[in-house]
Amino acid sequence: MAQSPSCAKLYAAPGNPGIEAHAECVAIAADDLDGLIAFVKAHGIDFVVVGPEAPLVAGLADRLRALGVAVFGPGAAAARLEGSKGFTKDLCARAGIPTAAYVRCTSAEEALALLDGFSIPVVIKADGLAAGKGVIIAETRTEAEAAVVEMFDGMFGGAGAEIVIEEFMTGEEASFFALSDGTDVIAFGSAQDHKRVGDGDVGPNTGGMGAYSPAPVLTTDLEAQVMDRIIRPTVATLASEGTPYIGVLFAGLMLTDAGPKLIEYNARFGDPECQVLMMRYAGDLAALLYAASTSALASAIPPAFASDYALTIVMAANGYPASPEKGGAIHGIADAEAGGVRVFHAGTVRESSQIVAAGGRVLNVTATGRTVTEAQARAYAAVDKLDFKTGFCRRDIGWREVAREAE
Repeated sequence: MAQSPSCAKLYAAPGNPGIEAHAECVAIAADDLDGLIAFVKAHGIDFVVVGPEAPLVAGLADRLRALGVAVFGPGAAAARLEGSKGFTKDLCARAGIPTAAYVRCTSAEEALALLDGFSIPVVIKADGLAAGKGVIIAETRTEAEAAVVEMFDGMFGGAGAEIVIEEFMTGEEASFFALSDGTDVIAFGSAQDHKRVGDGDVGPNTGGMGAYSPAPVLTTDLEAQVMDRIIRPTVATLASEGTPYIGVLFAGLMLTDAGPKLIEYNARFGDPECQVLMMRYAGDLAALLYAASTSALASAIPPAFASDYALTIVMAANGYPASPEKGGAIHGIADAEAGGVRVFHAGTVRESSQIVAAGGRVLNVTATGRTVTEAQARAYAAVDKLDFKTGFCRRDIGWREVAREAE
């Protein structure tokens, strides 16, 4: 946004030590809707990009639009695509969008009974927002029953007041992005994420431990199928039901033998996918997002991306995703950024003259290269320049594509 010629002044709320070099940070929490509205009024803001999912689901975009402010991000009704997995599954059923078979459950007793209709492994999902961690892939019936009971007992707070049970889909996962202005929709790149916390895709699900873009497994033909069978029907259905979708649609996909199927939607660019998309984006981002926010996508300059690959590695705090250790000092960021590498901040704060960890996922070390293998090597070389004693990362980000490139 700061690099966009059309962006005269950029504010970030609440911001962090990374973004403060590019935007003026204001101490307003992302879920403080009243504080954000007051700031917009006081400063005459004419365009707002809502990054996180919680304020979207809470209706921040609706309130801003009521003031006449252009907003990139869906209203609360359309943001249910991320805010309720059950809502999205029901929309898929209405619109004929390919996805996994499912049931919605409002009690543990109901869910345990309905488990009989699914093979093992089976996927158990908290219906609401759970910071990307509300999904359990149960490998046994015992694990499935335990997941059901734990979710209804508050494992993910209010997000588990209702759950979705889904069939386990087989294939390779990929992420696809599209921009919508409520009517028109255009593709905005692809990526591949690594959800499990440990090397070799083991351990609990996380918000994402690393990603690369583009995802070669999403061929031109497959992307066309995704647009025609998943993205456009979603936008058309929401528009026909009076809840137009304005913003970015982030489709998590399973590439099955029967074609691409929707796993779930995010109503935002997502982390760590956003980092690799933005490292490759070559146009005026603010102008494009503004076009999406003002029903002008049809006449906007199409998205342009560099041909290089981008790969990002998440540096997380020890204990993530369960109980991340906060307060650990981080040194060496400037050294890591030598040679065009970018270290994006996530869970960091500044304490005196030090940058310290303040969340689960702390940094995203991001590099580009002519191949995924080259981008991976540059990113890990930068990781090794960091001094973050209470942090860790996966050492195999991009492993699928690196293996394919070696064939």
